[in-house]
Amino acid sequence: MKELEKILSQIATVEVDKPLAELTTLHIGGPADYVIYPDNMVALDAVIRILRHAGVPFKIFGNGSNLLCSDEPFHGAVIRLKKFNNFSFVHNCVLAEAGCSIIALSYKAMEKGLSGLEFASGIPGTVGGAAFMNAGAYRSDMSHVLDAVFVYRDGRFEWIPASECGFAYRTSLFQSHSDWVIIAVRMVLQSEDPTEIHELMDSRRERRMASQPLNMPSAGSVFRNPDSLQAWKLVDGIGYRGHRCGDAQVSEKHSNFIVNAGNATADDFLQLVEEIQQKVRDQYQIDLHMEVEKFNWK
Repeated sequence: MKELEKILSQIATVEVDKPLAELTTLHIGGPADYVIYPDNMVALDAVIRILRHAGVPFKIFGNGSNLLCSDEPFHGAVIRLKKFNNFSFVHNCVLAEAGCSIIALSYKAMEKGLSGLEFASGIPGTVGGAAFMNAGAYRSDMSHVLDAVFVYRDGRFEWIPASECGFAYRTSLFQSHSDWVIIAVRMVLQSEDPTEIHELMDSRRERRMASQPLNMPSAGSVFRNPDSLQAWKLVDGIGYRGHRCGDAQVSEKHSNFIVNAGNATADDFLQLVEEIQQKVRDQYQIDLHMEVEKFNWK
């Protein structure tokens, strides 16, 4: 382990035995053997080749805003693209690296009078994570604005047209190819009045502050909405608003959020999820599927 750390440290910043709880918005997760921060694409390529040669599994982390990590140690490497945070606007096109904040990018687009990213102004993730999950809100998502995705796969860097990325509700082709790495995206936006865009984003921010538990650790919406239904109404229907398992609690403010009310464990969170799924299945004959990604579970 020390020898591998020494080799990796020559090409990237490396942390060892890093709690994943410190890398996720839910504040849950056991330690990872390595957390690696490459400076650029050359370093990223070298890191991945070294890890593969050593037989060390790896996982790309964005802002950790949609992850439920287990409490067990992850005997592998987490690669974070925080230094991949450059972006540029060319007319109505946006080129943005994976580590950019999608919220910050939506506000930059607003300042330039470009519409299309208003839905993302409250999503606390990175551009890469948003593309990976096809994140969305307000009846829009990343697939509405993405033109192409720049990916590292099979030892090569290449652009993939959005039409070939398998985007659907909260899913993409990348979720079934864990060895692919999203490096950057190209988006096409529409010119609009900046004042109107700003007013819309402000009104949505006020609505979020009033309706979501933004002051508590969470992973955002836990369940995908079934067809023509809202998951929070089903959770309310089984009487689980405010219900808790250990320190994992269904939010009193929004019942499709499960918050960490203190020192919740991953098992607390998952037990609460499974209770909700079972009771909704029994009462409504509906299967609720998690929107939150599970990581490092056996």
